Amino acid sequence: MRVYVASDHAGFELKTRLIEWLAEQGYEPVDCGPVVFQPDDDYPPYVIDAARRTAADRDSFGVVIGGSGNGEQIAANKVRGIRAALIWNDETAALARAHNDANVASIGARQHTIRDAIRLVDIFLRTPFSGEPRHARRIGMISEFEATGTPPEVPTVDWR
Repeated sequence: MRVYVASDHAGFELKTRLIEWLAEQGYEPVDCGPVVFQPDDDYPPYVIDAARRTAADRDSFGVVIGGSGNGEQIAANKVRGIRAALIWNDETAALARAHNDANVASIGARQHTIRDAIRLVDIFLRTPFSGEPRHARRIGMISEFEATGTPPEVPTVDWR
């Protein structure tokens, strides 16, 4: 399975180590940059490239890495077909996949040790989507909005 990986300067060391780990585990990591440490680089070109490649390669995943992971998640989610989730503990890593069928994990390199960050990515990659109807329905609503721009109907509630 291919895993597209991108970072900025804050995530460069983790990206390098994660790519090594992915290869050791039998994944096919693809380094979307940066290829050298640049202390003042901008993450959007690298992250959007990783997200676009992930979206085009339906059986792949992406991992985007920054200082906090927040900006990287936002950038990745601008790409049609991407469901990027910020993972920060074991539960969020598993739920991103099980409930949201996320295809990109975003992680903050300044928030975790390298060992802990790799563990979170491992959990993310190994957790399958549950396929539960309520989760599939919700993902369908998001996908429909993404494709058409028409928001899902807001349910009415009688508060009387």
